[in-house]
Amino acid sequence: MTRLRPLWKWPALLGALLVLLVLGGAGPASAHAAVRSTDPADGSVLKSAPDSVTLTFTESVGLLDDSFRLFDPEGRRVHTGEARHAPGHPDTARVAFPGGLGEGTFTVAWRVVSADSHPVSGAFTFSVGKPSPTAAAIDTGPSEDPTTAGLYDLARYAAYGGAALLIGAAAFVLLCRPPDAGPLRRPLLAGWWTLLASTLLLLALRAPYETGTGPAGALDPAAFVRTLSGRPGLVLLARLLLLAPTAVLLPRLTRRRDDDGSEGGGGPARSSRPLLGAAAALALALALTWAASDHASAGIQVPAAMTSSVLHLLAMAVWLGGLTALLTLLTALQKPDTAQEAAEGATAGGTEGAGPAAQDTAATPAPRAPATARFDGPALTSAVARFSRIAFTAVAVLVLTGVYQSWRGLGSWAALAETAYGRLLLVKLVAVALLLAAAGLSRRWTARLVATDAEAAVRDVGRRASAVRERVPQPASGPALPTAAEPADLFAPDAHLRGLRRSVLTEVGVGIVVLVITTVLSGTLPGRAAAEAAEAAPAAGAPGAAVTMIPFDVGTPGGRGKVQITLEPGRVGQNAVEAVVFGPDGGLAAVPELRLSLTLPDRGIGPIDARLTDRGGYWGTDSLNLPMPGTWTMKATVRVSELDQVSEERTIEVSR
Repeated sequence: MTRLRPLWKWPALLGALLVLLVLGGAGPASAHAAVRSTDPADGSVLKSAPDSVTLTFTESVGLLDDSFRLFDPEGRRVHTGEARHAPGHPDTARVAFPGGLGEGTFTVAWRVVSADSHPVSGAFTFSVGKPSPTAAAIDTGPSEDPTTAGLYDLARYAAYGGAALLIGAAAFVLLCRPPDAGPLRRPLLAGWWTLLASTLLLLALRAPYETGTGPAGALDPAAFVRTLSGRPGLVLLARLLLLAPTAVLLPRLTRRRDDDGSEGGGGPARSSRPLLGAAAALALALALTWAASDHASAGIQVPAAMTSSVLHLLAMAVWLGGLTALLTLLTALQKPDTAQEAAEGATAGGTEGAGPAAQDTAATPAPRAPATARFDGPALTSAVARFSRIAFTAVAVLVLTGVYQSWRGLGSWAALAETAYGRLLLVKLVAVALLLAAAGLSRRWTARLVATDAEAAVRDVGRRASAVRERVPQPASGPALPTAAEPADLFAPDAHLRGLRRSVLTEVGVGIVVLVITTVLSGTLPGRAAAEAAEAAPAAGAPGAAVTMIPFDVGTPGGRGKVQITLEPGRVGQNAVEAVVFGPDGGLAAVPELRLSLTLPDRGIGPIDARLTDRGGYWGTDSLNLPMPGTWTMKATVRVSELDQVSEERTIEVSR
């Protein structure tokens, strides 16, 4: 009989690897909607108070109950109207201001939800009459809660992994038809429970994730009801509902069947069309719940992008989840015991020529132990060969859809090196290349296994024919005459199975890395949106102001970006300074310290410290006095941590 090797070892090992990769690669999710423009413009000085403010984004956005907060020059919050979209423009956010705002500098803090379900926030200022002489210390609210963001990201990783395992293992059972699907019951159940638990956690944390508050916000019933009224919440609820019929379908996938198709024996017979159709419909619907809340749901060519995203996710699940199912099967199905094999052979030889009763007794198979998996060499080889062909098709779909999604997300070749999205994509391409190399090795082992199994079948047919032609008459009584010796290597394919098992294990390990990188990519600002935000950034400065962009890089992970410095009016005398820090993905970034000094080398003036203060979303001052015109050297010092800082210089022209 074939014994089951303990199945907890491989899932535990792969689960530990997944946790390590998640904890090592997890970081704050980047916002996906960037501000194109604000009206009034950031830093502008108006003659009269505006009656409203309008923000235009690079994609459609969702609004929260507290999307806008207005603060007066003293830092007190001013009551505003309800946030709305501009008529016919879902990529805008607008709020009405009350009358009689008065003079001075006002701060607008905003927070919205991108079309791909990620929250984004920021702040900007405008002045009425003239800028305030001093800046008020304003708390514009949290950008995100680290605990909530970490738990939410962990649940996103787990949801991707659970879906891949569930869909891939089910596809392996239905399409590859292994000789015994019993060992695959655990991967199927693990994928289902992982997807259920992660989806429940995502649904509970959705409200505090959007508002940037702590996990305790999940206990607010009103916030939970608001979550269920938005698209991200409805998508997660739909995923939960789809898991109910999936749970009903799972027992049928691993139900044991006899060779004649009746229940109770070994591997599954050919899958029925209704069962296959139901499984395909559920897999397609589950994949749609990701496409409806990811990059594909926003930007250009949304219908084509959502179709591509669904096919990409399904192909990934069929490949990586199928690999896990194949590895589980190869681990469970081992070579039968040599002693038992010899005993079975001796029993067969001893009954040959005996009476019918003895032959009938020998022909009766021994009952199968509950904890064994049936070893059927030809059937197992056929299942492996089928998966090899299916995996090749899945890889082709991954390549085609991946090329399209990369083009759609990047927008230009330069974005590969200049954006975080592009650099992550390059890392994914390297990992995919390694995965394809491992897959090629698995295909070679599969080809050897099929060839060896075919040769064994031919030899077996020849041996049976020879035995019929050379049958020796048996004596009426006494021991049977010796028969021709059987080949010693009855299990020649076993060496190929071991090699295939090792290559598939390597493929699964690299596949987990690819899956983690893919999940990180889904939480990173696409290169196309980052480029659009960068192009729109200079427009945020006030009319007539001098805008300077200073790139910096402290040489540590995440320690690079740009500082946009707006000097208004950029002439001799009193000037206002606004400095905005952009992270490596092009989104707004918070730094613990930003210093700015100006020097006029030709006249030996300076350095003059601008004395910037953190105003919530940007750094600024309204009291920088430049005494003379000329070419000034502007030095910006950016500190990104307790130990890491860098200084960069640029020259600016100051007129009279």
